[in-house]
Amino acid sequence: MSQHNLSAEANSKPGIDSNSESPLFHGCDLCWKVDNHLILDHLNFKIPRNKFIGIIGPNGAGKSSLLRCLFGKNKLSGGSLLFSGQQIESYSPRSLAKKLAVVLQEPPTYFDMTVFEIVNMGLIPKQSLFAFNSDEDIGAINTAIQNVELSHKIFQPFNTLSGGEKQRALLARAIVQNAEVLILDEPTNHLDIQHQIAILHLVKSMKITVLLSIHDLNMAAAFCDQLILMDEGKIIAQGDCKSVLNDKNLIQVFKVNALLDQHPFHSGLRINYDFLVEESVIEHD
Repeated sequence: MSQHNLSAEANSKPGIDSNSESPLFHGCDLCWKVDNHLILDHLNFKIPRNKFIGIIGPNGAGKSSLLRCLFGKNKLSGGSLLFSGQQIESYSPRSLAKKLAVVLQEPPTYFDMTVFEIVNMGLIPKQSLFAFNSDEDIGAINTAIQNVELSHKIFQPFNTLSGGEKQRALLARAIVQNAEVLILDEPTNHLDIQHQIAILHLVKSMKITVLLSIHDLNMAAAFCDQLILMDEGKIIAQGDCKSVLNDKNLIQVFKVNALLDQHPFHSGLRINYDFLVEESVIEHD
């Protein structure tokens, strides 16, 4: 299946260019292997600045692996990846931490740390050693905690929170980090519908580059400016929501029958699934 490029030259070789018109991330034949097993298979893409980009696809498609390449966790096995015009390998972990805020799918364990202390960690990349928080820093921490609706648990131990509350606390930490890019791996996974909507609105309002993996295609269509559709470690389609979320891709990649129409509350797509049709009876092209 042909790719719909985020830009007309997504398959061109990347060059060093850090001006505001250049892509924030540029991958060229990007590959990542584990024990000689190819997880990401020659990906070509450009990710623009200050856009809300959703990475979608079935389980095992490579979404999380791609995100980990973007923030330097996975070291490339082949190809290249530019971030702000420089090879991703040229950045130190600290310099990347100043520019990229990351919220992973499974929250880590923080023994005996409160919500306030967890969110305070977002300031570390930009503080000097042994620096003390200013009144402005403390205000930013409190505001971030309030924005994710955890003010009533500000001094509660992080490990006693529910999965959804932990996710919201880690998002508050990312907000305090005040980075250029926010990378989220399935941020709505543990959240009830109220907080799914609230968190995505909050992230969208930050007016920075946001990249997130997400399973809910209707949420993706409502909030994302552009989508990257993955399957079996490859990019199947890229571009605006209407070009990526079409009948053919829904059947071939997600193995579902669906009717696409305009959402009654906004001008974007709505995906209406036929829940009574099993995968075995779907006709494949």
